[in-house]
Amino acid sequence: MKIVLAPDSFKESLTAAAVCEAIAEGLRSVLPDAVIDKCPVADGGEGTVDALVAATGGAFESTEVAGPLGEPVVARWGMLGDASATAVLEMAAASGLAMVPPAKRDPLKTTTFGTGQLIRAAMDRGAKRLVVGIGGSATTDGGMGCAQAFGIRFLDADGRALADRAGGADLARIERIDVSGLDPRIGEVEILVACDVDNPLCGPRGAAAVYGPQKGATPEAVRQLDANLAHLAGVVQRDLGIDIRSFPGAGAAGGLGAGLVGFLNGVIRPGIEIVIEAVRLAERLVGADLLITGEGRLDRQSVMGKVIAGVGGAARRAEVPAIALVGSVGEGAGETLAVLDAYVSIVNRPMPLDEALSDAAALLRDTAAQVGRLLQIGIDSARSIG
Repeated sequence: MKIVLAPDSFKESLTAAAVCEAIAEGLRSVLPDAVIDKCPVADGGEGTVDALVAATGGAFESTEVAGPLGEPVVARWGMLGDASATAVLEMAAASGLAMVPPAKRDPLKTTTFGTGQLIRAAMDRGAKRLVVGIGGSATTDGGMGCAQAFGIRFLDADGRALADRAGGADLARIERIDVSGLDPRIGEVEILVACDVDNPLCGPRGAAAVYGPQKGATPEAVRQLDANLAHLAGVVQRDLGIDIRSFPGAGAAGGLGAGLVGFLNGVIRPGIEIVIEAVRLAERLVGADLLITGEGRLDRQSVMGKVIAGVGGAARRAEVPAIALVGSVGEGAGETLAVLDAYVSIVNRPMPLDEALSDAAALLRDTAAQVGRLLQIGIDSARSIG
């Protein structure tokens, strides 16, 4: 019997790789001869680097870059363990909101310059394909800082270049964009932008209005940033001939989605699609008898571009049964049966949330062992009938 394990992380509890290990231990306690393929996954947000490196036997790298306020930080990223020369990184490791103390959060000042440095570090390492997760940003600079790290200059009314690591407030000063110094390697690499939101750059659903307040923006700052992003989009349209204003995902990560497309030729795609391709899940499902996935909470949102939807859909296409082991079952969980054959909560008795989080590995092992016993019953029944 071949079983593919492709779970997400259990937030605040276990990484996707640790979830795989716990499920595998439970299955092996009952089915010692089963072939178990551990393939941890993520949807492009937090945990994507860990999942892809673990799933492909890759290697972690660390690079010192500028943090969101310009201070030096060490960002971790990874190279996949295959022959694709693919690097995976998360912008949150360089320009993330969690890196800025609440009292210092101000998207008028924060920059994505460090994210650009991180992408360049991966290219220096030989990457020809880059998967860039863009969730969890502290910034609303439209990707200007990232572009500056690649040699693009943003000129003011006097023809002077804005200082590197400029923030969202500086977007209003841009009068012209000079791409003559752009790193020529950009034309030789593929940049896939993993994104699970569809916000445009500007307007009531734009980067500033929707995400600015959580980054420290006051109502007045939100209005200023929205106007500044609209100004940036106008200059990009005029100077580069690219419309970065309205496509889905342009407003992700404070407009970094727009910037990666407009300045670095990036392509925005749903994160789970990118991850599934990178770990070659379709190939790994060939000959499989079962796929087991999982996440911390299963509800209606699980079918909206998340891991469950992605891996469950892949299993359906491969005609492989799929079940999910989950921490909790919320409203609308039944909708996931469009891509799953069954789901099971690992919480086997009433317990406080902190206990469930701390005991998640043991709960997963026990539940996986029960699944293994049910599989064994099915195997024995088939043999007796045959």
